[in-house]
Amino acid sequence: MGRAFEYRKARKLKRWGNMSRTFTRIGKEITIAVKAGGPDPDMNPRLRVLMQNAKAANMPKDTVERAIKKATDKDAGDYKEIVYEGYGPHGIAIVVETATDNNQRTVANVRSYFNKHGGSLGTQGSLSFLFDHKSVFHVKPNADTSLEEFELNLMDFDAEIEAEDEEWLIYGAFDQFANLQNFLEENGLEILSAEFERIPNDYKEVTPEQREAIEKLLEKFEDDEDVQNVFHNMKEED
Repeated sequence: MGRAFEYRKARKLKRWGNMSRTFTRIGKEITIAVKAGGPDPDMNPRLRVLMQNAKAANMPKDTVERAIKKATDKDAGDYKEIVYEGYGPHGIAIVVETATDNNQRTVANVRSYFNKHGGSLGTQGSLSFLFDHKSVFHVKPNADTSLEEFELNLMDFDAEIEAEDEEWLIYGAFDQFANLQNFLEENGLEILSAEFERIPNDYKEVTPEQREAIEKLLEKFEDDEDVQNVFHNMKEED
């Protein structure tokens, strides 16, 4: 239980350096969701959550609507979600989540980043034992909802909660995302945003010099437009 809460305090990675990158990432996720479940958010739970994520990121409503409309176009690009795993310098485990329309380009780039920065690309699934794949929901507290009773109900979804005055953070099993979303919506709780996280089982200590080398590799991933998320097990600075 404690690892999820510790993880929230740690900076897993500077996801994006600017707002346009955030919009690009969400736009790709919207495209994937629309192609999988249709453009109607009432009938597409995943799209419904992504629209909340867009709102939380201050993504303009018309930009979201354009992304949904574009995804329904028969000529719209198909993005494939691919996960790459490897070790960075000094044995830091890194998981790179991508959404790409050109797999060859993406894998070549990811491999080159690892190689040029003293790391190595591994096989898919080789680092899964080092991370817990979690569904994470940011929920607006509801005065009519008993926190104690709510916390007991979450046990049915193998989930736990970190309650704060302005926001509840709910961590659940990866495969319980849809069930958790339905439970929250049925109980009238507003989902502010939701995402999947890979929470390290343990953190690896590094020296300042080692951290600098690792950060250079992480920045390369950040700058690649095919990359959606990056997770690692480097312990953050105190």
